Amino acid sequence: EVNVSPWNAPPELPDPLPPPEEKTRVVTPFRYRYCFNYCVFSYSMAFWDWPQWEQVIDWMALQGINLPLSVTGQEAVWQAVYRDLGLSDADLDAFFVGPAYLPFGWMGCMDGWGGPLTRDWIDRHAALQRKILERERAFGMTPVLQGFTGHVPEALSRVRPEANYQKLPSWCGFPGTTFVDPRDPLFREVGRRFVEEQTRLFGTDHYYASDTFIEMSPPSDDPVFIKAMAEAVYGAMAAADPDAVWLMQGWLFVNNPEFWKEAQTEALLTALPNDKMLVLDLWCEFKPAWELTKAFYGKPWIWCIIHNFGNQVTLHGGLPQITQNLDKAVNSAERGDLRGMGLIMEGLDYTPVVYDLMGELFWRPQCSDLNAWVAAYARRRYGRDNANAAEAWRLLLATAYQVPGRAVSDLCMRPKLDSAETVPGSQRNYDVVQLARACSLLLTAANELGNNDAFRYDLAHVLRQVLSDLAVPFRAGIASAYHTGDRERLRVAGNRFLELLRDTDALLATREEFLLGRWLADARYWGCTEEEKAHYEWNARNQITLWGPAASPLNDYAAKQWAGLTVGFYLPRWQQFLQRLDASLKAGKPFDAEGFEKDIRDWEAAWTHGKESYPDKSSGDTITVARRLWEKYGS
Repeated sequence: EVNVSPWNAPPELPDPLPPPEEKTRVVTPFRYRYCFNYCVFSYSMAFWDWPQWEQVIDWMALQGINLPLSVTGQEAVWQAVYRDLGLSDADLDAFFVGPAYLPFGWMGCMDGWGGPLTRDWIDRHAALQRKILERERAFGMTPVLQGFTGHVPEALSRVRPEANYQKLPSWCGFPGTTFVDPRDPLFREVGRRFVEEQTRLFGTDHYYASDTFIEMSPPSDDPVFIKAMAEAVYGAMAAADPDAVWLMQGWLFVNNPEFWKEAQTEALLTALPNDKMLVLDLWCEFKPAWELTKAFYGKPWIWCIIHNFGNQVTLHGGLPQITQNLDKAVNSAERGDLRGMGLIMEGLDYTPVVYDLMGELFWRPQCSDLNAWVAAYARRRYGRDNANAAEAWRLLLATAYQVPGRAVSDLCMRPKLDSAETVPGSQRNYDVVQLARACSLLLTAANELGNNDAFRYDLAHVLRQVLSDLAVPFRAGIASAYHTGDRERLRVAGNRFLELLRDTDALLATREEFLLGRWLADARYWGCTEEEKAHYEWNARNQITLWGPAASPLNDYAAKQWAGLTVGFYLPRWQQFLQRLDASLKAGKPFDAEGFEKDIRDWEAAWTHGKESYPDKSSGDTITVARRLWEKYGS
């Protein structure tokens, strides 16, 4: 057995392949094996072309995924529908968001930010979507296309003033968007036109994703309104496709429980016959919604994991929670109509073991001995047994892979000064020393496994997390030095932190998976002119830093420990912070946190418009660099 992963180079296989010793048949209990969160089309796939898509579709086929969200290129559909309704290209330029933010336009969170989209972008992505759908359907998959949510361009009220519109509240500081009242005939008309045009361009498999008010409260909590809204969302699909099935994310019940109380939840979920809706329970490894909603009032539903938020680079997994919570759901008398499992990650992430475990659970939902499974996984991944690697993976399971939530890195956070009473220690939700032991064992195993690409990736990723964990006490040393008023100690602590950033960058530079330059090159690839290339690069830079305007509350939500970003963005940001701390001690004045925050936002905004280039090819040898850094930091 070998491990096949889209994260690493393909394994070396014998030619011809040896025949199986005996015929094996495994039958899954799950009708549906789902894949993709809307956000992954932003945080991972924003600038993908066919080669990346081909690889991940092939990987999905190997996992047995048969229900992928497939919403690339939908701007071509909206363009045709809204032009036919009388809107101008200028109206659409104000409506379509930029390429790094498309899912947040699709979900109705914002209009126009990061735009406009060029006609070339729209046409090429429509063509890309046709290739994606052709490959997915060829593998027997059922692509889930887009449905109408009610979100429309504000300009539609100019050409159809007789309709009833609602202004939604702000999402994360962005101006509220325009929503057609679901009881207005225009709602059904726009939704019908959209599905008809989408079917003309891309065909249909009768499943449509629609998430009205995904992270925003509806304008009314009246169950009568909620019921009418659900009927309208489905009615718009069914007007064009009588066989339509509405696929809905159950995130709203977890994200906004203050609004979605029992009466509102029941009104939404019971508005349609059970066979017309399929619900995704997103966060089952941490906070399952099926237990909060009477198993979605009888609607068929899919047990999913989010695992990753913002496609941040962290080592975590919650493997025990996945196996235990799935077992609980499968065996509960209260599970309702559980029909499937799914991956609904915000980004494709950097921890393939999580998705390999899920891929196995799709077919065998019982995992009675997770330690044994992980040991077998390490053997498959590296192609042979190795005692040090096996022990390293035992420790990984006992530490980082016990944690279902990401470990946000102090290296990547916007610097701030903690009060003397709350200076952080080195606590994580796992034993950082035991994680470091795992890293040491992997380094020992490098003599035997060093030629395996997956091993090299894992070594880099584990050591990266060890260094990231060291940033916590290093940052605490900075705060402590400041509060004691010791400038020399502050200088030493600050230099130690900056050196950690440089060393982390050197490690990341050895792997193409961790390069800022690749992300920026992929963004620029889509531009036909230098102006377009610069605009797409700005989208790419903004998403992973400010995430919006300078005052955005989402800053660093999609932060990345990437070579280039570490020394090109995080390091100079920390340098400015340390200079301000030293200046305040020198002057005998309190640190001006508010002034620093304002100035650093302006600096960050300027960086997003930068033109400096970063390598898009790896440099240095992972094992050599890892050994040097372990000698430096291991103790």
